[in-house]
Amino acid sequence: RTMTIGVVVTTIADPFVAEVVQGIESTAHAHGYGVILTGSDNDPEREAQSVEMLRARRADAVIVTSSRIGDLYQDDLQETGVPVVLINSHNDQGGARVVSISVDNRHGGYLATQHLLSLGHRRIAYVAGLPAHSDDSDRFQGYGDALRDAGRAPDEHQVIVGDGRATGGERALPALLALAPRPSAAFCYNDMTAIGLIAAARRAGLAVPQELAVVGFDDIPFAALAYPALTTVAQPKHEMGRRAVERALALLSGDATQPDHLSLQGQLIVRESSGARASRVE
Repeated sequence: RTMTIGVVVTTIADPFVAEVVQGIESTAHAHGYGVILTGSDNDPEREAQSVEMLRARRADAVIVTSSRIGDLYQDDLQETGVPVVLINSHNDQGGARVVSISVDNRHGGYLATQHLLSLGHRRIAYVAGLPAHSDDSDRFQGYGDALRDAGRAPDEHQVIVGDGRATGGERALPALLALAPRPSAAFCYNDMTAIGLIAAARRAGLAVPQELAVVGFDDIPFAALAYPALTTVAQPKHEMGRRAVERALALLSGDATQPDHLSLQGQLIVRESSGARASRVE
């Protein structure tokens, strides 16, 4: 063994990824392992190439954060020859060497949308993330579940394509304002999207939350510092990193009892952007 764990990230500039990596590094170092970090810039082909590069450098295991590789290249991952742990992806094909960890994105999407419904909103837009990403589709399913439970059918015209970045949230505002009737609230794929949407809304003269309530997902550090402070679904980011290392080490030790997928629970953090009194809901 080389006592190294390879980590593939979308970009270290993403605050969500940075917190997950902190959990990975602290846990790896506590077990005597070093960490090799490489970025993919949200490109699943580059993710696959990075996994192969880390394997060639004899990393004992590989962790891929915010991954689309699990959705697109699962067959290839089974043949890498080293344990692979996917974070925010879902291993639905089994296999002895590939496992996955994510928050329960569908439940998180449900919590966010149910919260807006409880405040009286009936026209709720969804500002999506990257296409072909399982966590985006799961959050959208939770959004739809909550609407249906409230007796409202999801409307595809209320779904606005984003890219998971703040600039994507900014670009979403004109599309949202063009909808008729205009939504009074928006659930965003992640916090960066929500922060971008809020910034664009304020520049356009819209009051948040009075004219547009906004909820994000992740609870990055910027969420509490945004103006207004962002209501969001918190992911256990440090725990995800810790669990990823623990699962990688278990696979290295030959532990065959590891489930293919581990689902963690998110928590609704209510702040000012949704217009409700601050509270926490699990």
